[in-house]
Amino acid sequence: MSQPFHIVVCGSVAPDPLQTLEPVMGPAGPGLKNEMLLPNVLDPWAAHALFEAAHLAKSVAGSKLWLVSLGPKAKLQQVMMTVAQKVPFELVAIDGPAGGFVDAVETAAVLADAITAIPGLDRARLLVFGGWESATRCAGATLQLVGERLGIADQFQGVDRLTLQPDGRVRVLERIEGGRHQVSICEGAPFVVGWATGYLPEPPNNPQVGMANMRAVMPALQKARPAVLKQDGLTLVRVEQPKQVRETRVVKDLSADEIARDIVAWIRGA
Repeated sequence: MSQPFHIVVCGSVAPDPLQTLEPVMGPAGPGLKNEMLLPNVLDPWAAHALFEAAHLAKSVAGSKLWLVSLGPKAKLQQVMMTVAQKVPFELVAIDGPAGGFVDAVETAAVLADAITAIPGLDRARLLVFGGWESATRCAGATLQLVGERLGIADQFQGVDRLTLQPDGRVRVLERIEGGRHQVSICEGAPFVVGWATGYLPEPPNNPQVGMANMRAVMPALQKARPAVLKQDGLTLVRVEQPKQVRETRVVKDLSADEIARDIVAWIRGA
């Protein structure tokens, strides 16, 4: 049987996808219009990672689970009221920006420092989980940079499933080109997993889990240390929504190749 894991999930808040998001340029740089008034949720990719991590921690006795989250303290508190009812975890909160205009390199540095500072963390048993992508940044690089800063060489990105083997090794189902999966066998911790979707459903709300979590979440939010991301060398000249373009043609009796050529010609001329 596998030794207990120390699982750290990196995940932040994101605006509710049902809201209309309008980018604007402010005095401090680009952002979203009325950003602090928008309702937030846990980043969907990070949510997959958290649910998968909780399942793994539950299946291996003695495992521990932390959620390391970088975001505005007020938004973290709002989101944690909901997330805390899903699965048991310990929160490590960092008060800082979490929008789509934050540099992945600086974000990774802050997250790696926070992980290193977790009391009692055993690096030999460490698994770092997170989203392969992000609903805010879509950089696809933050989690990889966190792993590199922690000195973890074994990394799997675009993972759909992780299965613990009887001998303690881990079987990883990782997306590759052509709609296929690569199957890897990892000898054990430490390693990094960037989750694509996972295969577990969202756990139902459990008030008892929520009450147990909130007893530690509120003090963690109060002790959240501030993080300043300077974004040195990063300049965004303009931010805007993609323009909606609709051009309709009704044509009959064209072959698939002819349709494809028309589409390519339209994209090139757009």
